[in-house]
Amino acid sequence: MKTMTFNSRISSRVQRNWDWRAAGNFIGGGVGSGLILWSALMSPLGYDSLPMMLIGLALVGTGLFCVWLEIGRPWRALNVFKHFSTSWMSREAWVAPLLFIVGAITWFFEPLLVWPTALLALLFLYSQSRILQADKGIPAWRHPRCAQLVVITGLTEGCGLLLLLLPLVDESQPWSWVVLFVLLGLRLVAWQRYRDGLTQACAPLGSQKCLESIHKKFLLIGHLLPALLLLVALLIPPVAIVAGILATVSGAWMKYILICKAAFNQGFDLQHLPVRGQP
Repeated sequence: MKTMTFNSRISSRVQRNWDWRAAGNFIGGGVGSGLILWSALMSPLGYDSLPMMLIGLALVGTGLFCVWLEIGRPWRALNVFKHFSTSWMSREAWVAPLLFIVGAITWFFEPLLVWPTALLALLFLYSQSRILQADKGIPAWRHPRCAQLVVITGLTEGCGLLLLLLPLVDESQPWSWVVLFVLLGLRLVAWQRYRDGLTQACAPLGSQKCLESIHKKFLLIGHLLPALLLLVALLIPPVAIVAGILATVSGAWMKYILICKAAFNQGFDLQHLPVRGQP
């Protein structure tokens, strides 16, 4: 029994500190930030971006509420504001209230502030990606390509949700289909480069096998099928909505797996057993 306990301590295993509530923060923050950004970019084309931005802010807030639920003593979360110079989690915490304040001013008083709101949303998404990269104990998170994947996934999710919501406020336009098509390609490249990077870095086999187990489904449902539907949308426009749903849901699913299932810690890796009298 002692041997089993010792082995369990030195072997790589899935982290238990972050669960679905932490994943909810990255999912809500990613899709919400992406939606805010794309909503701002469509405003010069004559679209009313404010309703979309309000939904994006609500999603970011929902994500933050999820992570607040995870804290054993919720009001101790205020301590996160103390370490702005060293912690990306603190930077995320500082950007969040600015995002909500500027977003509220934009909604009620000054539509021109839509661009600062979009910039803050992008900073929030970037801060989230660096939170994962800063966790050096989880090889699947600390790899630099993980941060790239999280950012691109958030942008893709936001654009996918935009395709779903846009018909509710205006007519859907092919330009949004082209943007999502390009983002799907970028996300697929980022996903493959990330998995190759983990292999090259000799990340724990548990992480690699977990990501390998979802690869085919993520490739098919999250990329190939939405891309095909976007092409079909040139003839049948409503099909683009389904493509947007698949792009958004698949990204959220991938991030849940990344945070809750594939996050094996480093463990100990002995290259050879020590022998007395030998180096």
